[in-house]
Amino acid sequence: MRVHVISDMEGVAGIVKWGQTGGDSKLYQEGRVLYTEEINAAVRGAKAAGATEIVVMDCHGAGGDYTFNSLVPDLLDPDCEYVVQSEWTEYTAFLEEGCDAALFVGMHAMAGSESGVLSHTVSGQAWQNLRFNGTLVGETGINAALCGHFGVPVLLVTGDRAVCEEARALLGDGLTTVEVKTGLGRFSARMKTPQRARALIEDGTRRALADLSAVAPYDPGRPCEIEIDFTSPDRLQEYANRKGVEVVSPRTIVVRGDDWWSAWSGFFF
Repeated sequence: MRVHVISDMEGVAGIVKWGQTGGDSKLYQEGRVLYTEEINAAVRGAKAAGATEIVVMDCHGAGGDYTFNSLVPDLLDPDCEYVVQSEWTEYTAFLEEGCDAALFVGMHAMAGSESGVLSHTVSGQAWQNLRFNGTLVGETGINAALCGHFGVPVLLVTGDRAVCEEARALLGDGLTTVEVKTGLGRFSARMKTPQRARALIEDGTRRALADLSAVAPYDPGRPCEIEIDFTSPDRLQEYANRKGVEVVSPRTIVVRGDDWWSAWSGFFF
């Protein structure tokens, strides 16, 4: 069994402040350890479930040389391999080769989510709403669509309560979720201890991989229309001249394609 672990940082137990997610401060270095150990918990669970190949892909945009490079390599479980990419959603080789399941660890809720810890979509400053064929989605939806395009189901999502609810609404009740914290606001939460969170993630991973058919690969629909509302007209201008972009209002663009991947990759990179 081949398993892809796709991870983000804001949904990790113990992380509630932006300073823990970037900037090369002591807080961020501590956050990197918390992050890596939740990944390790998923790797252990996958091994227990029979995984023979596990590839981890860090999708956290920490800034600078730490972007998609926040894991602490020396702490990673030796039974996985990991990817450092230059652009988010750039690495697709493992999906293209054919893997059996994706596990999302450390996810956060979409922009505007009530009580979503560190909630945002792609950019906390620029993106306000994202829709795939009219369905409001966040980064869980983006990663799920990436996997689904190559026929890979998402079987596990871990993070705060808000993202777990968001993921089940999008992917269905067959999805296994592990809630490691409950948001009290955007920058506060009631949390499981890191040790408890890791135990829950390991167990949840093992349970999720027991049934590879529990969740269908996510397809937003064909053809696919991607619609993005920006926080202000000047932030829209960063994308206005990209391939296939149609500006439909001072703050909104639309991109269309025969499927999700052709629409997304046509403008995002």
